[in-house]
Amino acid sequence: MIRVLQPGSASRRARAILREVLQENGLDDDAISDAELVVAELAANAEKHARPPYELRIISVDATPTWCEIADGDPDLHEVGIIFNLLRSVDELGLPLLAENGRGLLLAHQLSHGHCHVYATTTFTTGAPAKAVTFALPTHPP
Repeated sequence: MIRVLQPGSASRRARAILREVLQENGLDDDAISDAELVVAELAANAEKHARPPYELRIISVDATPTWCEIADGDPDLHEVGIIFNLLRSVDELGLPLLAENGRGLLLAHQLSHGHCHVYATTTFTTGAPAKAVTFALPTHPP
């Protein structure tokens, strides 16, 4: 599923769409709240640090939403990649340098148990180079 997020409301809209998808999948409210928090932070980061278009992408495996990502029109992976690499290499996640910048990435890392990353992509709306920040969604236990 791909939804275009409008500037100025990307965070709110991403949150609402993800909530609806996860509720339809029968997840509990705590798991949904965590996923909503991550997607809202990532969408807010995209609006603050990147450029449109902004896309919410929800990837399903066997009809189960498994991954969620926010893609934006800025193809530069460098800063996000550095932060994710730093988070993977440190034991203490309360890093002071992430207090102001990187909070959304820290939350994505913590709430997805490290199952998050950034990769180069193209936007579906324009076909232009872009990046996507992706994280694992909570699923029902097997």
